[in-house]
Amino acid sequence: MKRFARLAALTAASAALLSCAVPALAAADVPYDSYTFNYREYIEFTPAPYVPAGTVSGQTLGITPFRNPQSFCVAPDGLIYVADTDNDRIVVVNQELTGAVAVIETFDNGGTPDTFRKPYGVTVSEKNLLYVADTENKRIVVLDGDRAVRIIADPKSEILPAEYEFSPLKVAVDYADRVYVVARNMFQGIMVFTADGEFLSFFGTIPVSVSLWQRIWRSLSTKEQRKLQQLFIPTEFTGVDVDDAGFVYASCIDPQGTQAAFRLNPKGVDVIRKGENNNVGGDVFFLPAVAGEFDGPSKIVDILYRGKGIYSMLDSKRGRVFTYDYEGNLLYIFGGMGTQAGTFKAPCALASTGDKLLVLDSGRLEIMIFTETEYGSLINTAVGLRQDGDEGLAVDLWRQVLTLNENLELANIGIGKAYLTEGNNKEAMKHLKLGMNRTYYSIAFKRYRNNILKANLGYILTGVIVAALALYVRSLVRQKGTEKGDLLADD
Repeated sequence: MKRFARLAALTAASAALLSCAVPALAAADVPYDSYTFNYREYIEFTPAPYVPAGTVSGQTLGITPFRNPQSFCVAPDGLIYVADTDNDRIVVVNQELTGAVAVIETFDNGGTPDTFRKPYGVTVSEKNLLYVADTENKRIVVLDGDRAVRIIADPKSEILPAEYEFSPLKVAVDYADRVYVVARNMFQGIMVFTADGEFLSFFGTIPVSVSLWQRIWRSLSTKEQRKLQQLFIPTEFTGVDVDDAGFVYASCIDPQGTQAAFRLNPKGVDVIRKGENNNVGGDVFFLPAVAGEFDGPSKIVDILYRGKGIYSMLDSKRGRVFTYDYEGNLLYIFGGMGTQAGTFKAPCALASTGDKLLVLDSGRLEIMIFTETEYGSLINTAVGLRQDGDEGLAVDLWRQVLTLNENLELANIGIGKAYLTEGNNKEAMKHLKLGMNRTYYSIAFKRYRNNILKANLGYILTGVIVAALALYVRSLVRQKGTEKGDLLADD
Protein backbone atom coordinates (compact mmCIF):
# COMPACT_ATOMS: atom_id res chain seq x y z
CA MET A 1 0.00 0.00 0.00
CA LYS A 2 2.85 2.37 0.76
CA ARG A 3 4.16 1.93 -2.80
CA PHE A 4 0.74 2.87 -4.22
CA ALA A 5 0.77 5.90 -1.94
CA ARG A 6 4.10 6.95 -3.41
CA LEU A 7 2.74 6.66 -6.94
CA ALA A 8 -0.31 8.70 -6.04
CA ALA A 9 1.83 11.38 -4.47
CA LEU A 10 4.08 11.40 -7.51
CA THR A 11 1.13 11.94 -9.84
CA ALA A 12 -0.26 14.74 -7.70
CA ALA A 13 2.99 16.60 -7.10
CA SER A 14 5.34 15.94 -10.00
CA ALA A 15 4.64 19.33 -11.53
CA ALA A 16 5.49 21.05 -8.28
CA LEU A 17 8.76 19.15 -7.94
CA LEU A 18 9.76 19.93 -11.51
CA SER A 19 9.10 23.63 -11.20
CA CYS A 20 10.44 25.84 -8.47
CA ALA A 21 9.06 28.98 -10.14
CA VAL A 22 5.60 28.43 -8.61
CA PRO A 23 5.64 30.13 -5.20
CA ALA A 24 4.50 28.18 -2.16
CA LEU A 25 3.51 31.37 -0.36
CA ALA A 26 2.58 33.99 -2.92
CA ALA A 27 2.01 36.61 -0.24
CA ALA A 28 5.58 36.28 0.95
CA ASP A 29 6.90 36.06 -2.64
CA VAL A 30 8.92 32.92 -1.90
CA PRO A 31 10.30 31.53 -5.20
CA TYR A 32 10.14 27.85 -4.23
CA ASP A 33 7.84 25.28 -2.67
CA SER A 34 8.40 24.09 0.87
CA TYR A 35 7.11 20.65 1.76
CA THR A 36 7.53 17.51 3.80
CA PHE A 37 6.44 13.87 3.58
CA ASN A 38 3.84 12.36 5.88
CA TYR A 39 3.78 8.81 7.20
CA ARG A 40 2.20 7.47 3.99
CA GLU A 41 4.91 9.32 2.04
CA TYR A 42 2.49 11.77 0.45
CA ILE A 43 3.86 15.24 -0.19
CA GLU A 44 2.44 17.86 2.16
CA PHE A 45 3.17 21.46 1.30
CA THR A 46 4.06 23.63 4.28
CA PRO A 47 4.75 27.26 5.14
CA ALA A 48 8.30 28.25 4.23
CA PRO A 49 10.72 27.53 7.11
CA TYR A 50 13.32 29.83 5.56
CA VAL A 51 13.02 32.70 3.10
CA PRO A 52 15.64 34.45 0.94
CA ALA A 53 17.26 37.44 2.64
CA GLY A 54 19.92 38.55 0.18
CA THR A 55 23.21 37.46 -1.33
CA VAL A 56 26.90 38.09 -0.82
CA SER A 57 29.35 38.24 -3.73
CA GLY A 58 32.94 39.28 -4.18
CA GLN A 59 31.76 42.63 -5.44
CA THR A 60 29.55 43.32 -2.39
CA LEU A 61 32.50 42.41 -0.17
CA GLY A 62 34.69 44.95 -1.93
CA ILE A 63 36.99 42.40 -3.61
CA THR A 64 37.21 40.79 -7.04
CA PRO A 65 34.43 38.30 -7.96
CA PHE A 66 34.45 34.75 -6.68
CA ARG A 67 35.49 32.08 -9.17
CA ASN A 68 34.02 28.61 -8.66
CA PRO A 69 33.89 28.74 -4.82
CA GLN A 70 33.39 25.22 -3.46
CA SER A 71 33.26 25.35 0.33
CA PHE A 72 32.89 27.64 3.32
CA CYS A 73 32.52 27.50 7.08
CA VAL A 74 31.66 29.64 10.09
CA ALA A 75 34.47 29.86 12.65
CA PRO A 76 33.87 29.83 16.44
CA ASP A 77 34.38 33.62 16.50
CA GLY A 78 31.68 34.10 13.83
CA LEU A 79 33.95 34.90 10.88
CA ILE A 80 33.11 33.14 7.61
CA TYR A 81 35.88 31.50 5.57
CA VAL A 82 35.28 30.88 1.85
CA ALA A 83 37.39 28.56 -0.28
CA ASP A 84 37.43 30.62 -3.48
CA THR A 85 38.72 27.71 -5.51
CA ASP A 86 39.60 29.05 -8.95
CA ASN A 87 40.99 32.27 -7.47
CA ASP A 88 43.42 30.18 -5.37
CA ARG A 89 42.54 32.08 -2.20
CA ILE A 90 40.63 31.99 1.07
CA VAL A 91 38.31 34.92 1.68
CA VAL A 92 37.50 35.84 5.29
CA VAL A 93 34.12 37.58 5.68
CA ASN A 94 32.90 39.51 8.72
CA GLN A 95 30.05 38.25 10.90
CA GLU A 96 27.57 40.66 9.34
CA LEU A 97 28.41 39.43 5.81
CA THR A 98 29.06 43.00 4.72
CA GLY A 99 32.78 43.04 4.02
CA ALA A 100 35.97 41.04 3.62
CA VAL A 101 38.18 41.00 6.73
CA ALA A 102 41.07 39.40 4.86
CA VAL A 103 41.98 37.68 1.62
CA ILE A 104 44.58 34.93 2.11
CA GLU A 105 46.45 34.39 -1.14
CA THR A 106 49.92 33.73 0.26
CA PHE A 107 51.20 32.41 3.57
CA ASP A 108 54.49 31.81 5.34
CA ASN A 109 55.53 28.17 5.02
CA GLY A 110 58.62 27.76 7.20
CA GLY A 111 60.05 31.12 6.16
CA THR A 112 59.17 30.72 2.47
CA PRO A 113 56.17 32.38 0.77
CA ASP A 114 53.67 29.80 -0.44
CA THR A 115 50.35 29.78 -2.31
CA PHE A 116 47.26 27.62 -2.76
CA ARG A 117 46.25 25.70 -5.88
CA LYS A 118 42.53 25.11 -6.22
CA PRO A 119 41.68 25.03 -2.48
CA TYR A 120 38.44 23.05 -2.25
CA GLY A 121 37.59 22.59 1.43
CA VAL A 122 37.97 24.73 4.53
CA THR A 123 37.24 24.53 8.26
CA VAL A 124 38.30 26.24 11.49
CA SER A 125 39.05 24.31 14.69
CA GLU A 126 38.05 25.18 18.24
CA LYS A 127 41.58 26.51 18.68
CA ASN A 128 40.92 28.92 15.80
CA LEU A 129 43.36 27.19 13.43
CA LEU A 130 42.40 27.31 9.76
CA TYR A 131 42.50 23.99 7.86
CA VAL A 132 42.55 24.25 4.06
CA ALA A 133 42.13 21.32 1.66
CA ASP A 134 44.67 22.56 -0.88
CA THR A 135 43.50 20.08 -3.49
CA GLU A 136 45.78 20.53 -6.48
CA ASN A 137 48.80 20.88 -4.20
CA LYS A 138 47.71 17.54 -2.68
CA ARG A 139 47.91 18.63 0.94
CA ILE A 140 46.11 20.00 3.97
CA VAL A 141 47.50 23.35 5.08
CA VAL A 142 47.01 24.32 8.74
CA LEU A 143 47.29 28.07 9.27
CA ASP A 144 47.59 30.25 12.34
CA GLY A 145 46.92 33.64 10.83
CA ASP A 146 49.06 33.80 7.69
CA ARG A 147 51.63 31.28 8.97
CA ALA A 148 51.56 27.55 8.24
CA VAL A 149 51.95 25.57 11.47
CA ARG A 150 51.51 22.17 9.83
CA ILE A 151 51.33 20.61 6.38
CA ILE A 152 49.60 17.23 5.93
CA ALA A 153 50.71 15.63 2.67
CA ASP A 154 51.68 12.34 1.05
CA PRO A 155 50.28 10.00 3.73
CA LYS A 156 52.03 6.65 4.05
CA SER A 157 50.53 3.42 5.35
CA GLU A 158 50.40 -0.28 4.57
CA ILE A 159 46.67 0.05 3.96
CA LEU A 160 47.13 2.76 1.32
CA PRO A 161 47.87 1.78 -2.29
CA ALA A 162 51.49 2.52 -3.22
CA GLU A 163 50.41 4.60 -6.21
CA TYR A 164 47.72 6.59 -4.35
CA GLU A 165 47.83 10.38 -4.79
CA PHE A 166 46.39 12.34 -1.90
CA SER A 167 43.86 14.92 -3.20
CA PRO A 168 41.81 16.29 -0.26
CA LEU A 169 38.40 17.77 -1.01
CA LYS A 170 36.64 18.30 2.34
CA VAL A 171 38.08 18.62 5.84
CA ALA A 172 36.72 18.64 9.40
CA VAL A 173 38.40 18.73 12.83
CA ASP A 174 37.11 17.43 16.18
CA TYR A 175 37.74 18.62 19.75
CA ALA A 176 40.95 16.54 19.97
CA ASP A 177 42.29 18.07 16.73
CA ARG A 178 41.87 14.82 14.82
CA VAL A 179 41.52 15.65 11.15
CA TYR A 180 38.86 14.00 8.98
CA VAL A 181 39.41 14.25 5.22
CA VAL A 182 37.20 13.38 2.29
CA ALA A 183 39.64 12.71 -0.54
CA ARG A 184 39.21 12.29 -4.26
CA ASN A 185 39.07 8.68 -5.51
CA MET A 186 39.14 7.32 -1.98
CA PHE A 187 36.38 4.72 -1.61
CA GLN A 188 37.58 3.02 1.59
CA GLY A 189 36.15 5.79 3.76
CA ILE A 190 37.04 9.10 5.39
CA MET A 191 40.78 9.48 6.01
CA VAL A 192 41.70 10.23 9.64
CA PHE A 193 44.90 12.01 10.72
CA THR A 194 46.29 12.76 14.16
CA ALA A 195 46.77 16.31 15.39
CA ASP A 196 50.39 16.00 14.22
CA GLY A 197 49.33 15.02 10.70
CA GLU A 198 50.04 11.29 10.87
CA PHE A 199 47.62 9.09 8.92
CA LEU A 200 45.72 6.81 11.31
CA SER A 201 43.12 4.85 9.38
CA PHE A 202 39.94 4.98 7.38
CA PHE A 203 36.78 6.01 9.17
CA GLY A 204 33.35 4.75 8.17
CA THR A 205 32.50 2.83 5.04
CA ILE A 206 29.48 3.29 2.82
CA PRO A 207 27.75 -0.10 2.50
CA VAL A 208 27.09 -1.38 -1.00
CA SER A 209 23.65 -2.89 -1.60
CA VAL A 210 23.19 -5.24 -4.55
CA SER A 211 19.66 -6.25 -5.49
CA LEU A 212 18.63 -9.85 -6.14
CA TRP A 213 17.97 -8.99 -9.78
CA GLN A 214 21.50 -7.57 -10.16
CA ARG A 215 22.95 -10.77 -8.70
CA ILE A 216 20.91 -12.96 -11.06
CA TRP A 217 21.74 -10.84 -14.10
CA ARG A 218 25.45 -10.88 -13.24
CA SER A 219 25.47 -14.66 -12.78
CA LEU A 220 23.90 -15.13 -16.22
CA SER A 221 26.24 -12.69 -17.98
CA THR A 222 29.26 -13.69 -20.01
CA LYS A 223 32.76 -12.71 -18.94
CA GLU A 224 32.81 -9.89 -21.51
CA GLN A 225 29.41 -8.58 -20.36
CA ARG A 226 30.52 -8.57 -16.72
CA LYS A 227 33.52 -6.43 -17.64
CA LEU A 228 31.16 -3.81 -19.09
CA GLN A 229 28.82 -3.83 -16.09
CA GLN A 230 29.11 -1.30 -13.29
CA LEU A 231 31.39 -2.40 -10.46
CA PHE A 232 29.76 -2.68 -7.06
CA ILE A 233 32.16 -0.41 -5.23
CA PRO A 234 31.40 1.95 -2.34
CA THR A 235 30.39 5.53 -3.08
CA GLU A 236 32.66 8.40 -2.10
CA PHE A 237 31.68 10.63 0.77
CA THR A 238 30.74 14.15 -0.31
CA GLY A 239 30.66 16.10 2.97
CA VAL A 240 31.89 15.85 6.54
CA ASP A 241 31.16 17.68 9.79
CA VAL A 242 31.68 17.04 13.51
CA ASP A 243 29.08 17.55 16.25
CA ASP A 244 29.55 18.75 19.83
CA ALA A 245 30.08 15.21 21.15
CA GLY A 246 32.71 14.31 18.58
CA PHE A 247 30.43 12.22 16.36
CA VAL A 248 31.18 12.62 12.66
CA TYR A 249 28.37 13.49 10.28
CA ALA A 250 29.05 12.52 6.66
CA SER A 251 27.09 12.62 3.43
CA CYS A 252 27.30 10.60 0.24
CA ILE A 253 25.52 10.14 -3.06
CA ASP A 254 23.64 6.90 -2.47
CA PRO A 255 22.38 5.03 -5.56
CA GLN A 256 19.45 3.62 -3.57
CA GLY A 257 18.27 7.05 -2.49
CA THR A 258 17.41 5.90 1.06
CA GLN A 259 20.50 6.88 3.02
CA ALA A 260 22.78 9.78 2.21
CA ALA A 261 23.59 10.79 5.81
CA PHE A 262 25.76 8.99 8.35
CA ARG A 263 26.51 9.63 12.02
CA LEU A 264 29.71 7.81 12.86
CA ASN A 265 30.66 7.01 16.44
CA PRO A 266 34.33 6.95 17.62
CA LYS A 267 34.66 3.41 16.23
CA GLY A 268 33.47 4.53 12.80
CA VAL A 269 30.16 2.69 13.12
CA ASP A 270 27.10 4.39 11.66
CA VAL A 271 24.57 5.07 14.44
CA ILE A 272 22.27 7.47 12.63
CA ARG A 273 18.54 7.10 13.27
CA LYS A 274 16.18 7.06 10.28
CA GLY A 275 12.74 7.86 11.66
CA GLU A 276 9.44 6.16 10.82
CA ASN A 277 10.01 6.26 7.06
CA ASN A 278 13.50 4.77 7.39
CA ASN A 279 14.84 7.43 5.04
CA VAL A 280 17.58 10.05 5.41
CA GLY A 281 18.39 10.23 1.72
CA GLY A 282 16.58 13.33 0.53
CA ASP A 283 13.42 12.96 -1.54
CA VAL A 284 11.39 9.89 -0.57
CA PHE A 285 10.70 9.17 -4.21
CA PHE A 286 12.04 10.64 -7.42
CA LEU A 287 10.92 11.14 -10.99
CA PRO A 288 11.62 8.71 -13.85
CA ALA A 289 14.23 9.25 -16.54
CA VAL A 290 11.81 11.21 -18.75
CA ALA A 291 12.24 14.09 -16.31
CA GLY A 292 15.73 14.75 -17.66
CA GLU A 293 17.95 16.65 -15.25
CA PHE A 294 15.49 16.03 -12.41
CA ASP A 295 15.53 12.24 -12.66
CA GLY A 296 17.06 9.91 -10.11
CA PRO A 297 17.66 10.25 -6.36
CA SER A 298 18.79 13.40 -4.60
CA LYS A 299 22.44 14.29 -5.14
CA ILE A 300 23.60 15.18 -1.64
CA VAL A 301 26.78 17.27 -1.82
CA ASP A 302 27.12 18.57 1.75
CA ILE A 303 25.98 17.99 5.31
CA LEU A 304 25.88 20.46 8.18
CA TYR A 305 25.44 19.75 11.89
CA ARG A 306 23.56 22.75 13.27
CA GLY A 307 23.45 21.96 16.98
CA LYS A 308 20.66 20.69 19.27
CA GLY A 309 20.56 17.42 17.32
CA ILE A 310 19.53 19.14 14.06
CA TYR A 311 21.37 18.59 10.79
CA SER A 312 20.77 19.69 7.19
CA MET A 313 21.76 18.23 3.82
CA LEU A 314 22.08 19.96 0.46
CA ASP A 315 20.73 18.42 -2.74
CA SER A 316 22.49 19.90 -5.77
CA LYS A 317 20.19 18.13 -8.26
CA ARG A 318 16.94 19.90 -7.33
CA GLY A 319 18.31 22.62 -5.09
CA ARG A 320 16.67 21.35 -1.90
CA VAL A 321 17.77 21.77 1.69
CA PHE A 322 16.60 18.79 3.79
CA THR A 323 16.62 19.14 7.58
CA TYR A 324 16.27 16.32 10.12
CA ASP A 325 16.33 15.94 13.89
CA TYR A 326 18.47 13.49 15.90
CA GLU A 327 15.79 10.79 15.62
CA GLY A 328 15.78 10.95 11.84
CA ASN A 329 12.47 12.81 11.59
CA LEU A 330 12.20 15.06 8.55
CA LEU A 331 11.58 18.60 9.82
CA TYR A 332 11.22 20.54 6.57
CA ILE A 333 12.38 20.89 2.96
CA PHE A 334 12.87 24.14 1.09
CA GLY A 335 14.70 25.56 -1.92
CA GLY A 336 14.75 25.02 -5.66
CA MET A 337 16.66 25.52 -8.88
CA GLY A 338 15.93 28.49 -11.10
CA THR A 339 16.84 31.97 -12.21
CA GLN A 340 14.80 33.94 -9.70
CA ALA A 341 16.38 35.58 -6.70
CA GLY A 342 16.48 33.01 -3.90
CA THR A 343 16.81 29.98 -6.16
CA PHE A 344 19.97 28.04 -6.94
CA LYS A 345 22.09 27.41 -9.99
CA ALA A 346 24.83 25.12 -8.61
CA PRO A 347 24.54 24.87 -4.80
CA CYS A 348 27.60 23.21 -3.28
CA ALA A 349 27.93 23.92 0.47
CA LEU A 350 25.97 24.73 3.64
CA ALA A 351 26.76 26.83 6.72
CA SER A 352 24.73 28.51 9.47
CA THR A 353 25.12 31.55 11.67
CA GLY A 354 22.56 32.69 14.21
CA ASP A 355 19.08 32.33 12.72
CA LYS A 356 20.46 32.25 9.17
CA LEU A 357 21.23 29.37 6.85
CA LEU A 358 23.87 30.10 4.22
CA VAL A 359 24.20 28.29 0.90
CA LEU A 360 27.26 28.67 -1.29
CA ASP A 361 26.37 28.62 -4.99
CA SER A 362 29.31 28.05 -7.33
CA GLY A 363 27.11 28.81 -10.34
CA ARG A 364 25.86 32.16 -9.09
CA LEU A 365 29.25 32.91 -7.48
CA GLU A 366 27.45 34.01 -4.33
CA ILE A 367 26.70 33.18 -0.74
CA MET A 368 22.90 33.04 -0.50
CA ILE A 369 21.34 34.04 2.83
CA PHE A 370 18.12 32.54 4.19
CA THR A 371 16.48 33.66 7.43
CA GLU A 372 14.15 31.49 9.47
CA THR A 373 10.45 32.32 9.53
CA GLU A 374 8.18 32.00 12.54
CA TYR A 375 7.33 28.50 11.32
CA GLY A 376 10.97 27.44 11.02
CA SER A 377 11.92 29.09 14.31
CA LEU A 378 9.16 27.30 16.24
CA ILE A 379 10.20 23.89 14.87
CA ASN A 380 13.92 24.49 15.49
CA THR A 381 13.31 25.70 19.05
CA ALA A 382 10.88 22.89 19.91
CA VAL A 383 13.32 20.22 18.68
CA GLY A 384 16.11 21.89 20.65
CA LEU A 385 14.03 21.88 23.84
CA ARG A 386 13.33 18.17 23.45
CA GLN A 387 17.04 17.55 22.92
CA ASP A 388 17.74 19.41 26.18
CA GLY A 389 15.07 17.39 28.02
CA ASP A 390 12.59 20.29 28.35
CA GLU A 391 9.63 18.37 26.92
CA GLY A 392 6.95 20.38 28.68
CA LEU A 393 8.23 23.70 27.36
CA ALA A 394 8.10 22.35 23.81
CA VAL A 395 4.36 21.56 23.91
CA ASP A 396 3.25 25.17 23.56
CA LEU A 397 5.61 25.67 20.63
CA TRP A 398 4.28 22.58 18.85
CA ARG A 399 0.73 23.84 19.37
CA GLN A 400 1.74 27.13 17.73
CA VAL A 401 3.19 25.14 14.84
CA LEU A 402 -0.18 23.41 14.40
CA THR A 403 -1.90 26.79 14.05
CA LEU A 404 0.39 27.45 11.09
CA ASN A 405 0.20 23.93 9.65
CA GLU A 406 -2.55 21.80 11.15
CA ASN A 407 -1.56 18.72 9.14
CA LEU A 408 2.00 18.48 10.41
CA GLU A 409 2.41 15.03 11.95
CA LEU A 410 5.74 16.07 13.46
CA ALA A 411 4.01 18.59 15.76
CA ASN A 412 1.57 15.98 17.07
CA ILE A 413 4.45 13.59 17.62
CA GLY A 414 6.29 16.28 19.57
CA ILE A 415 3.24 16.91 21.78
CA GLY A 416 2.67 13.17 22.21
CA LYS A 417 6.28 12.57 23.29
CA ALA A 418 6.01 15.39 25.82
CA TYR A 419 2.86 13.89 27.33
CA LEU A 420 4.54 10.48 27.32
CA THR A 421 7.49 11.88 29.28
CA GLU A 422 5.25 13.42 31.96
CA GLY A 423 3.19 10.22 32.27
CA ASN A 424 -0.03 11.41 30.61
CA ASN A 425 -0.29 8.31 28.47
CA LYS A 426 -3.89 8.79 27.36
CA GLU A 427 -3.18 12.21 25.85
CA ALA A 428 0.10 10.87 24.46
CA MET A 429 -1.82 8.11 22.63
CA LYS A 430 -4.21 10.67 21.14
CA HIS A 431 -1.46 12.86 19.65
CA LEU A 432 0.84 10.01 18.64
CA LYS A 433 -2.05 8.47 16.72
CA LEU A 434 -2.58 11.79 14.91
CA GLY A 435 1.16 11.83 14.25
CA MET A 436 1.09 8.27 12.88
CA ASN A 437 3.99 7.26 15.09
CA ARG A 438 3.57 3.57 15.77
CA THR A 439 6.71 3.16 17.86
CA TYR A 440 5.86 5.72 20.53
CA TYR A 441 2.11 4.98 20.34
CA SER A 442 2.88 1.37 21.27
CA ILE A 443 4.93 2.56 24.25
CA ALA A 444 2.13 4.90 25.39
CA PHE A 445 -0.52 2.19 24.94
CA LYS A 446 1.51 -0.34 26.91
CA ARG A 447 2.01 2.11 29.77
CA TYR A 448 -1.67 3.15 29.71
CA ARG A 449 -2.78 -0.50 29.78
CA ASN A 450 -0.42 -1.30 32.65
CA ASN A 451 -1.67 1.71 34.64
CA ILE A 452 -5.29 0.61 34.14
CA LEU A 453 -4.42 -2.89 35.31
CA LYS A 454 -2.56 -1.60 38.38
CA ALA A 455 -5.35 0.80 39.33
CA ASN A 456 -8.02 -1.90 39.06
CA LEU A 457 -6.00 -4.91 40.19
CA GLY A 458 -8.01 -5.31 43.41
CA TYR A 459 -11.34 -5.27 41.56
CA ILE A 460 -10.00 -7.63 38.93
CA LEU A 461 -8.72 -10.12 41.50
CA THR A 462 -12.01 -9.91 43.43
CA GLY A 463 -13.95 -10.52 40.23
CA VAL A 464 -11.76 -13.48 39.36
CA ILE A 465 -12.25 -14.99 42.85
CA VAL A 466 -16.02 -14.41 42.74
CA ALA A 467 -16.23 -15.93 39.27
CA ALA A 468 -14.18 -18.92 40.41
CA LEU A 469 -16.44 -19.43 43.45
CA ALA A 470 -19.53 -19.13 41.28
CA LEU A 471 -18.22 -21.78 38.94
CA TYR A 472 -17.34 -24.00 41.89
CA VAL A 473 -20.81 -23.65 43.43
CA ARG A 474 -22.41 -24.28 40.07
CA SER A 475 -20.40 -27.47 39.64
CA LEU A 476 -21.46 -28.63 43.12
CA VAL A 477 -25.12 -27.94 42.37
CA ARG A 478 -24.87 -29.85 39.12
CA GLN A 479 -23.13 -32.71 40.88
CA LYS A 480 -25.89 -32.86 43.56
CA GLY A 481 -28.54 -32.78 40.87
CA THR A 482 -26.88 -35.61 39.01
CA GLU A 483 -26.63 -37.74 42.15
CA LYS A 484 -30.32 -37.11 42.99
CA GLY A 485 -31.32 -38.08 39.47
CA ASP A 486 -29.37 -41.30 39.72
CA LEU A 487 -31.14 -42.18 43.01
CA LEU A 488 -34.58 -41.62 41.50
CA ALA A 489 -33.64 -43.78 38.55
CA ASP A 490 -32.59 -46.60 40.86
CA ASP A 491 -35.96 -46.44 42.67
